[in-house]
Amino acid sequence: MTSRRTLSAFALVSAVALGAPTLALADHHKGAKAPAGAAAAKAPGTIVDVAVADGRFKTLATALQAAGLIETLKGKGPFTVFAPTDEAFAKLPAGTVESLLKPENKAKLVSVLTYHVLPEAVSPGMLDKMTSAKTVEGQSVTIAKKGGKMMVNGADIAKGEVKASNGIIYVIDSVILPQ
Repeated sequence: MTSRRTLSAFALVSAVALGAPTLALADHHKGAKAPAGAAAAKAPGTIVDVAVADGRFKTLATALQAAGLIETLKGKGPFTVFAPTDEAFAKLPAGTVESLLKPENKAKLVSVLTYHVLPEAVSPGMLDKMTSAKTVEGQSVTIAKKGGKMMVNGADIAKGEVKASNGIIYVIDSVILPQ
């Protein structure tokens, strides 16, 4: 145990001295995955940066680009984003994503995406007490706890939020749609 601790401390000190991403080394023994280019002294990136580095949100990133929302979600915030994974987008009827990405459907795409965003940072403790929240799109989403799981408009919210420099990301298993 002592030699393992010594080795980990040596690796951490070496990484700092060499300028390597220390987060990856510090959490390596836990199996954690550090965001690309993360450094111990550096805060997490913006919501967009963190989502892109995560790897589960390629469709969301493409949609944000098509909707012209990248710069907004890289902005000061704070925001809370209920982020559908690529698998969540795959659950939509065939052709839905492709249709939304067409330039002529930009307004609808913006509506769908901003329906996943709250104009404030909502901590897990706050989320646990909420029953609804008004989205950037203008309509409210329903927040509920069923069978020990948190849900937004019926989509499961994965345990554990993902922190970003300008807000919080909650991973969801379905795309939620405004009325």
